[in-house]
Amino acid sequence: MTTVRITQTKSTIGQSRAHEGTLRALGLGRIGRSADHERSPVLEGQLRHVAHLVNVTPLGGKDA
Repeated sequence: MTTVRITQTKSTIGQSRAHEGTLRALGLGRIGRSADHERSPVLEGQLRHVAHLVNVTPLGGKDA
């Protein structure tokens, strides 16, 4: 699996509670905060949900 770094780039002000909860589940919550995660189907779904609020950078791993 590859590892990705997820960085929050936009505020949650005006977003739904579901978006805020997804960011919290990803380990984010403030602009500029980053978290590293292994790519998985669950993570892909979370990223689709909050794609307008975050940047995703591949870090490498076994498949990279």
